[in-house]
Amino acid sequence: MLKGISPLLTPELLKVMMEMGHDDALVLADANFTAQSIAAGKPVIRLPGVPMLDAVQAVSSLLPLATDVAHPAAFMAVVGESDSYRSALQREVIALLAPALLPGQSVEPVERFVFYQRASTAYAIVVTGEKQPFGNFILRKGVIGENLRP
Repeated sequence: MLKGISPLLTPELLKVMMEMGHDDALVLADANFTAQSIAAGKPVIRLPGVPMLDAVQAVSSLLPLATDVAHPAAFMAVVGESDSYRSALQREVIALLAPALLPGQSVEPVERFVFYQRASTAYAIVVTGEKQPFGNFILRKGVIGENLRP
């Protein structure tokens, strides 16, 4: 254990988060996500039994979101619902991420098969124990640093 770091962040997950560079994507997937085939050799980390909200809270406590894009986070849109539909889980995760968003940024809904395509280019996939269908999210890593010096 380390002070100030969620015990949900396993050594393997911490390593992956540290290795990621600016604009690399991390998928946080529900328990039904086809992670192994989509990852195609990239890291797949398992957090069995961990609800999505807890996983997002733990990851976002250390992972800065990208500030140079309109949508530093995305979620899988629910098939058969209107574009504006958000499940209770999606609303909870969006609310959790909201304080890290800059003015003009938002969390983007992404059609299921487009989400799979984006997930295939992610740095890693974290499979949680979330049982809620369409409980899948992508977070894009930002930077930590000082402003440019004149």
